[in-house]
Amino acid sequence: MDELRLTVNGENRTAAPGTTVSALLAGMGVDPARVAVERNQDVVPRKTWTDATLADGDRIEIVAFIGGGSGGGSAAGAATPDDDLLVIGGLKFKSRLLVGTGKYRTLEEGREAIRLSGAEIVTVALRRVDLTPGKPNVLDTIDRKRQTILPNTAGCYTAEEAIRTCRLARELGIADLVKLEVIGDERTLFPDGQATLEAARVLVKEGFTVLPYCLDDPILARKLEDAGCAAVMPLAAPIGSGLGIRNPYNLRIILEHAKVPIIVDAGVGTASDAAVAMELGCAGVLMNTAIAGARDPLMMAEAMRDAVIAGRRAFRAGRIPRKLYATASSPIDGLID
Repeated sequence: MDELRLTVNGENRTAAPGTTVSALLAGMGVDPARVAVERNQDVVPRKTWTDATLADGDRIEIVAFIGGGSGGGSAAGAATPDDDLLVIGGLKFKSRLLVGTGKYRTLEEGREAIRLSGAEIVTVALRRVDLTPGKPNVLDTIDRKRQTILPNTAGCYTAEEAIRTCRLARELGIADLVKLEVIGDERTLFPDGQATLEAARVLVKEGFTVLPYCLDDPILARKLEDAGCAAVMPLAAPIGSGLGIRNPYNLRIILEHAKVPIIVDAGVGTASDAAVAMELGCAGVLMNTAIAGARDPLMMAEAMRDAVIAGRRAFRAGRIPRKLYATASSPIDGLID
């Protein structure tokens, strides 16, 4: 055979017999440090690339992280007591705001918004590599000394797709902390609870620290916790809707029984929404569109940072009971006759 016929990221390509994965990447000008490779739906371990010889008919996927939403330094001015850290799977964080990296107008704007938010956990999605040499990468917006990357499975519609994505993320050299997202409906982007639970069980057994995105369903939340998830992330409202918390009562039920952190994910629109989530007792809030889609994303990043801090402090301080009638603030003794 004079040449191999390959399919690379959905495109037909040819290569010389004996071509290895390393040689294929080099020939396309792909930076091997920033990608993971899958052959015929099986991950190709990085350490085998120089010896992994391709065969005629192989289907190759070359993937990298891109901007996506739905530990290190803390937020500016956000002194967090050591007894009130966010703990997920043994990892400790001062900031309780998690942010995405998608939808910003430029990588520079995204980088600055992330910095101003004070977030220490930043989500990224996994997609096929754009084979244009030298194209900027979303990882350039993330300070790896200050921020922990949280790969997510956004865009996956089956448990199998989500599991494959997490395995590829692990091959990219990112830690085992993953946000699990299995979409059940293309229009609403509501998650498929059964598929999410199925994928969570597999990933937990494979040693991943799993943070599943789910509906605000107390029964499903309990099942995900029982499956070994390190946190549970119920939505406040549909992804990107900005509607805020639509059902605080379900969240209160979930919080009442949970033994792992509950992090509101999706639907936050403005700072007051984030504060309400924290005042309910949620451990954190994850958002992307609410910041990236704001008229001034940098100012909104600061507002969200402050709202999460204020909401957490209000929760710890304990609000006064709600009453139907007034209660005087000033003493009534000693009034002038």
